[in-house]
Amino acid sequence: MLGLKLPTDPRWVNLAEKSIQEILTDHAYCEQKAASSGISLIVLFPELEELVQEVAPVVDEEWGHFRMVLDELKKRNLKLGRQRKDEYVAKINQRIKGDGGRDSMLLNKLLICALIEARSCERFKLLSVHCSDISLRSFYKKLMVSEAGHYTLFLTLAKKYIDPSIVEKRWDEILKIEAEIINELELRGDRMH
Repeated sequence: MLGLKLPTDPRWVNLAEKSIQEILTDHAYCEQKAASSGISLIVLFPELEELVQEVAPVVDEEWGHFRMVLDELKKRNLKLGRQRKDEYVAKINQRIKGDGGRDSMLLNKLLICALIEARSCERFKLLSVHCSDISLRSFYKKLMVSEAGHYTLFLTLAKKYIDPSIVEKRWDEILKIEAEIINELELRGDRMH
């Protein structure tokens, strides 16, 4: 369903379980950045009424997820660590460029949001199925469902505002770029992506 060209290495879950504080910290900041990305979309494209109406609740939900991760840290007597550079997102933003036009910018922003939500959904599913901590399994199952909805929403919005054939072609290009990036990155258990 997610269309990702390269699945996450199954060893990632084992590495993540060894770094619960780090993975939860990274996850918290991913949620914060997702909320910020939604706000950015609204600020950049306020004239797109449906986008504004659909993305505003996503911002609320992502910020709610940030608070949920903070609660999970607190429940485990862990502290929110410092935010670290997200190499995955940095590489995506370096490699996915538009032609400078407004439609190209909108398309890339929506598809990058969809991509990050898809990869998060995939990783949450891995944690919800393979994590030895039953409480974390349940926690990530709830979040997985939400991320899948966000992924779908961003693709739907792209097809509303841009010719669907162009969206599909660009989406395939972006998925190939993302697979290359995943292949290049070191497998780390202290990062969500």
